[in-house]
Amino acid sequence: MRGLVVKSTGSWYKVLPCADDTLFPEGAGQEAFQAALTDCRLRGKYRMAGNKQTNPIAVGDRVHYAMESDGTGLISEVEDRKNYIVRRATKLSKQTHVIAANIDCLCVVATLAFPTTSLGFIDRLLVTAEAYHIPAVLLFNKCDLYNDEMQQWQAELSRIYEAAGYRCLAVSALRGDNVDAVRTLVQGKTVLFSGHSGVGKSALLNALDPALGLRVGAVSDWSLKGKHTTTYAQLYPFAGGFLIDTPGIKEFGMVDFKEEELSHFFPEMREHLHGCYFANCTHTHEPHCAVKEAVNNGIISEERYGSYLNILATVEEERHNR
Repeated sequence: MRGLVVKSTGSWYKVLPCADDTLFPEGAGQEAFQAALTDCRLRGKYRMAGNKQTNPIAVGDRVHYAMESDGTGLISEVEDRKNYIVRRATKLSKQTHVIAANIDCLCVVATLAFPTTSLGFIDRLLVTAEAYHIPAVLLFNKCDLYNDEMQQWQAELSRIYEAAGYRCLAVSALRGDNVDAVRTLVQGKTVLFSGHSGVGKSALLNALDPALGLRVGAVSDWSLKGKHTTTYAQLYPFAGGFLIDTPGIKEFGMVDFKEEELSHFFPEMREHLHGCYFANCTHTHEPHCAVKEAVNNGIISEERYGSYLNILATVEEERHNR
């Protein structure tokens, strides 16, 4: 049988049976969706083959499985992925963790209010999405909590990221700001929502579809950091497509990037690469660098260039530690 992995808990998987890409009838409801799922485990031989990843199977994977006598399924094959979002399992680990696979769009959920999302975190997610050819959108959540200063900073960030080619929306899961715009954006697509703990991913999904009833947590008053309310990545049907809710990420460790390729994953830099004198220019110390010239002329933002330099330093450090 063929199926779609809806949830992964490490040793067991929730799988939606599907004969083709018409995976679940629109409007059937969350209860019917949950009732249609099959509990599956992974054949031991295949698990050994995926030992470089903490999870050889991820939410969004298409799999083949056979039914066992106890009513569970045994997964024997994972179909080739069209793309995926992957991160380093921990900062110093050589293992990787696939967050989700076969994604049509990544929604980076950020906020400037409790807890503040760093630009470095946003840019690492966006660079990874670019590397795997996944369109990305930036959602600034909790805009109902923004004071005047935060609103001005959010407008400036939207200007920076829209100039780089990313759509930006100021949203409020609580007040409903731009929820309809997000709903239109995700219709008919498999969309991954990712961000720090406490930025309101689950609350935003509940605003899109109240029937989800996802657990929403509070932000710690003393640390201004979010607490995990989503334990495992999980996929939910919505408007002819799927929404993927993920656990909050503290740090996003990037995997297998090369110094000379990194600038290709910054769209606003990519437009200027042909103007650099050196083909392998790293846009740091080299003379006649078109990217640095664009930064000096205000065409490329200093904030994004700063993120590029920080990520480049991390990539170089990882290469030396191999």
